[in-house]
Amino acid sequence: GRMTSLAAAAEPLPRVRGIVFFGFPLHRPGTPGTDRAEHLSDVTIPMLFLQGTRDKLADLNLLQPICSKLKATLHIIDGGDHSFNVRKSADKTMDDAYDEMAEVVARWAKG
Repeated sequence: GRMTSLAAAAEPLPRVRGIVFFGFPLHRPGTPGTDRAEHLSDVTIPMLFLQGTRDKLADLNLLQPICSKLKATLHIIDGGDHSFNVRKSADKTMDDAYDEMAEVVARWAKG
């Protein structure tokens, strides 16, 4: 997703009508920042961000305002890490997280 967004920021991509990010890597673990998102304002197609609440590569307090400013859709997967793994003690399994993401992407793609 991030590489596609870099390409889409440089020039429109033929037949690409939207970008879905499965865990956007906003920053390195332990080094919160937003530099990796600067190009997103140049992307002219809709964007959907799927992000786990435990993702060490994306502080949600930084990502949420970016998505709001871009008018991009952000869907948060409760308990998910960067790979959407959930703790064994969670109310859902990784398969549940994948099912949730599939439903969100399908609804978003239908627009």
